[in-house]
Amino acid sequence: MHSVTFLQDLAVVMIVAGLVTVIFHRFKQPVVLGYILAGVIIGPHTPPAPFIHDEATIKTMSELGVILLMFSLGLEFSLRKLRNVGGAAFIAALLEILLMVWVGYEIGRMFGWSTMDSIFLGAMLSISSTTIIIKALAELGKSKERFSELIFGILIIEDILAIVMIALLSGIAMTGALSVADVGITIGKLGIFLVAALVIGLLAVPRLLSYVARFKSNEMLLITVLALCFGFSLLAAKLDYSVALGAFIIGAVIAEAREIHRIEILTEPVRDMFSAIFFVTIGMLIDPKMLALHWLPIVVITAAVVVGKVITCAIGTFVGGNDTRTSLKVGMGLAQIGEFSFIIASLGLQLKVTSDFLYPIAVAVSAVTTLFTPYLMKGSDGLVSWFDRVAPRPLVNSLGLYTQWVGQLGSRRQSSLATKLIRRWFWQMALNAALVAAVFIAAAFVGRRPPGWLSGMLPGGDLLKGALWLAAVVASLPLLIATFRKLQALGLLIAETKVTEAAAGERTAAIRAVVAQVVPAAGLAALGLYVLLLSSALLPNTRMLIVLLLIVALVTWLLWRSFIRVYSKAQSALQETFTQPPPTRHEHAPVPPLGGLLREADLEMLTLAASSAATGKLIRELQLRSETGASIVGIERNGNSLVNPGPDEELQSGDQVLLLGTRAQLDKAKASLAPRVSAD
Repeated sequence: MHSVTFLQDLAVVMIVAGLVTVIFHRFKQPVVLGYILAGVIIGPHTPPAPFIHDEATIKTMSELGVILLMFSLGLEFSLRKLRNVGGAAFIAALLEILLMVWVGYEIGRMFGWSTMDSIFLGAMLSISSTTIIIKALAELGKSKERFSELIFGILIIEDILAIVMIALLSGIAMTGALSVADVGITIGKLGIFLVAALVIGLLAVPRLLSYVARFKSNEMLLITVLALCFGFSLLAAKLDYSVALGAFIIGAVIAEAREIHRIEILTEPVRDMFSAIFFVTIGMLIDPKMLALHWLPIVVITAAVVVGKVITCAIGTFVGGNDTRTSLKVGMGLAQIGEFSFIIASLGLQLKVTSDFLYPIAVAVSAVTTLFTPYLMKGSDGLVSWFDRVAPRPLVNSLGLYTQWVGQLGSRRQSSLATKLIRRWFWQMALNAALVAAVFIAAAFVGRRPPGWLSGMLPGGDLLKGALWLAAVVASLPLLIATFRKLQALGLLIAETKVTEAAAGERTAAIRAVVAQVVPAAGLAALGLYVLLLSSALLPNTRMLIVLLLIVALVTWLLWRSFIRVYSKAQSALQETFTQPPPTRHEHAPVPPLGGLLREADLEMLTLAASSAATGKLIRELQLRSETGASIVGIERNGNSLVNPGPDEELQSGDQVLLLGTRAQLDKAKASLAPRVSAD
């Protein structure tokens, strides 16, 4: 009987959502609003009778929608873009979030709401909607403009800060307050978790997906991706983080895989279905009577979102060195709230720290600001022209001079080779320290909640602690050894660059030797104290600790070179992930006219050598058609023929590749596929 009820509820959700969204699509309105309206129609607050009988099951499915929605946002997130968004995006995002949190809090207090309601309201108002903005820019054909690139950069920074905010809000909700020390600890733990998850994920996940993709099975690839998505979400939940955080992180990791194009296509239908259910359940929570009762806060908050985001984002973008025209367009494009606001509102309800009226108010504000979004983007040119006409000429000139000055300041900023090396080594040592902390935190977590099989193997507190401490230290040795080697290199570099003959005279060599030894010695002492601090929850009794230290010393002496090789391979693999060409998305190469192609085309077979630049790459990564005009129409591999291979086919050494094109195109293609000539 329960299965029939569930099927009936699911059918009602999908039928009403489908009907309403068709109407919204027909009138070119955001589909998300259609889902929310569908939820209002079938919700328990809409007469004459409730259409849904088992709301708990539908809410469970909506949680799946949250996971898949955040996973899809992670797929759109790019770690490569994060390196290139620049200071303007960071300044604008940080300024917007800080000011909008403050504005939301003050509005809540103005209406007499509780402190927790006001805090959550500020958090809801601070994050713009990535999904709605991307869709609006694509529909208006403005995705490639300069201000759009800045908007995407701001959205990336916002997504990161939103994850931090969700973690902080969870801490505030559980304790009722959050001191500066608690904020530091929360952000520190979250940072360690993010670093460990991203590094381990980037080392393992793209290679796993490349292996699975070789089987040419869409089903296998989809199941693997969904297993990663839900598995990592579960891991985040076990570590007391939200499932949304886990889904977003694994999505960002998978976005660096070469198979991202296929993954997006395969996961899109699943994501769309459960995301629709998620937004429908949002609508089901809306009580029209409550909206009518709180119409004034809705109007005030909507005005605050539009005006506040336009001003804060425009000012932040301008301070980062962009002209007034670009800055105003960025502000007009970010004046709404969306999916992260819903997730923050859901968090308040789940933790039972916010009032019932806050959720529907947030949804109503999101709906209204979403409706405004395309009109604000269209009207940005008019606003910029109006500002140029009305603003005093001295003010316009001063703003232009500031933009020019910031641009010149950025172009003059150069660093010496030594400074670049020191900066890189410090970043690498900080990354190693975060990974070591992650290892010890994981060991302490297992020590507090040991699985049954481990408790059976290692009875007794000291024995279990000693085993976990030894495992953590051995796992950290490659990172600790690499950090020590970088400290040695740093000492030599400082000695050579800072101790000059003009200052030291005849004692230059001696002083350089001392400096070269002092830096790694001091660093080694700091590493020892750091490991001791991390080990506080795992240290066994003194006698056992001495034995374990002897074991660690013996392992270090025997496997020193092996640990160095392990770290070097991991570092090379991580660099390879970022140095290889970025995954192409939705590439549509121009197809030449068929008649001319058939009259002038020729076929030629080419055997790929192991040293060819194409070996090990996907066809779409070569961009052969766009670069040369020729196309790969067949592959002969180990006696098997592959006709018209797809863009995700990986070329291998020894493949006989059949090329189609004119003689000039074929010559260019053969040159690009030829073996690489050694510099020796």
